[in-house]
Formats: sequence, C-alpha cells, structure tokens
Amino acid sequence: MRSFLRPAAGLSCLFALATTGCSAGSGGTSDAAAAAPEKSSSASPSQSAAFSTHTSYAPYVSATEASENDAAGSPTTYNLAFVISDGSGCTPEWNGAHAIGDTTVKSRISALTASGASVRVSFGGASGKELAAVCDSVPELAEAYGAALDAAGSTQADFDIEGDELTDSASVALRSQAIAVLQKERPDLEVSFTLPVMPSGLDADGLALLESANMYDVQVSTVNLMTMNYGESYTGDMGGYAIASATAAHTQLKKIFGTSDAAAWKGMALTSMIGVNDVDNETFTLADAAQVRTFAEGKGIAWVSMWSTFRDQQCADGTSTDDPLTNCSGVEQSSGAFAEAFSE
Repeated sequence: MRSFLRPAAGLSCLFALATTGCSAGSGGTSDAAAAAPEKSSSASPSQSAAFSTHTSYAPYVSATEASENDAAGSPTTYNLAFVISDGSGCTPEWNGAHAIGDTTVKSRISALTASGASVRVSFGGASGKELAAVCDSVPELAEAYGAALDAAGSTQADFDIEGDELTDSASVALRSQAIAVLQKERPDLEVSFTLPVMPSGLDADGLALLESANMYDVQVSTVNLMTMNYGESYTGDMGGYAIASATAAHTQLKKIFGTSDAAAWKGMALTSMIGVNDVDNETFTLADAAQVRTFAEGKGIAWVSMWSTFRDQQCADGTSTDDPLTNCSGVEQSSGAFAEAFSE
C-alpha cells in the first residue's frame, strides 16, 4: 500500500485460530500449524464453535496525522502506518521521518485508544526501506521491531511486505528469524503479514514468505490480503475480485498451514483501497465495500480494513490540494462512509 510519505526448523502454526494439527517443528503447543499430509485438517465441532463469527473493522491510519474520519465505524484496532528504516541504517522511524518516541505519535496513539481500541504497528509499506532490508543481524532487527512496539505500547505487529522486499529472499529469511526471536521474548505478540493478492490468489513470492515464516516457527495470527491494484486487464467488479482473491487464497492458506476451512478463514483479513486505485481502471465503490463486508462476516474472516481513513472523504471540487490517491477517495461519498460500510 502507499505510504503516508508525502511525494514527500519445522512448519509453524496459525496461532490463536484453531487447535488442530500442530507442526513437526513446533512443540505441539501452537494453535493451528501446518500438519503433515497424513493428518486430518478438519476441526472438531467444539473447535469450530470457538471461532468468533464477528468480523472486526481495523483501518489503516497515519501514525503522525489525525483524520476526522479515524473514529468512523468504531474501529476495534487501528493499523499504524508505517515503521520503516530511517534511511541510513537499522533505526526504526515512523514513515522514515519521525522518531519512534516522537511525542506527536504518542499523543496520537493515546487519542486513538481512548475509546478502547487497540493499535497494531505496521512495518513496511510501499515506500522507503523495510527494516529487514537494512539491518545486519537477527538480534539487531528484533531489537528494532521491539523498540517500535514498545513505543506504541502494542502487542500486535503487522508486516506489510511488497515490492522489492517481497522478492528479496535474504531479507525475508532475516525477518522471519527476527520475528520468531521476538515472539519467544513476547509470547503474547500477534503477527500478521499483509501481502499483495490477485483473483488467482497469492503469488509465488507471497507463498514463499509464508513458507519462510513456517520454517522459522513464526506464529502467524493473520494473513491480510491487499485486495487492490490487480492490473489493467482487470476491468470488472472490484468487490467480486476481492471475493475471488479471498477464495483462492483460502485454499492456499489451508495447504500452507494445514488448517480446517474455518481456521483458514479466521486466519485471513481483507484490505481494500477505497475509491480510485493506483491502477486507472480500478474503482472500489461503497457497494463493493458492503459486498466485501457481507462476505467476510459470512465466512468468519478476522478483520476487514481499508487504505485509509485519510481517504474516506470526497475530494473537494476545484482544489489543487486534494489528491484522490492520498487524501480523498475520488468518488461521491459522505465523510466516513466507507468506514461505516466496512463495519456494519
């Protein structure tokens, strides 16, 4: 996803999702690992009954600048975008421009959590350098991630990996190892991976990243699919493409993690780019948002999200400051309308 930078050992488990079939590499204590082929991946009735059927709403927000639409839809969690390298080394900064302990960010987080919502720190994004691409060692990278989480007071980490970082096998492996170390130090740390997807599912690089996480015993809570920017050949219904992408990825997640149908759905999140997308012929409408919300609720998907609260408003006609890819949606809407559609 675009950033808020102005142009300016064995297979692991989907933890906290199901108790079926932990992997050979895990100690048998994780909740839903990739089982050996001969093991059944179906959850028992009691396990299936334990899944929450409610799909949360968790939008992406700027970690440094408030939007009047942040609270629309009453989010349960805010994804704080983004922590990346300071540009010269393994020092984490918000959008590569604000220190991790910046008082503005601290005040921002306090305001976001005043209603009882939690915050999830999102590392990466489409701009700048993700820390795994510049840090030299596993301990150094784990320390950088931990510093950002501590500064935000968060036990939730999202890794938005795309572009060059997704294809860089060395940084993928380093990141997996660092997250595994961090989870040993912080047993309550929930980890999600945010990955690009197509109507045919996750691509080879996304699957390789998840397999790397498995290899190093990372406990993955959620795989968040970026249902957006499919390419010029996709000119149809964006809500339909989101559902097709989720359905294809569901089959892949079942195979990778060896989970039941229900666990694979519960281990998924969906993030749409509202309004006009980076690809000219793609526009995600309010009707698409309602369609995705209904689908997600029906399948028991963990959460739905959008890029971003800043864009959840109509562009002001005739102004040179409104950019439909940065601070407005580019479609007719009332402010906060996408948030309401995703949360209903």
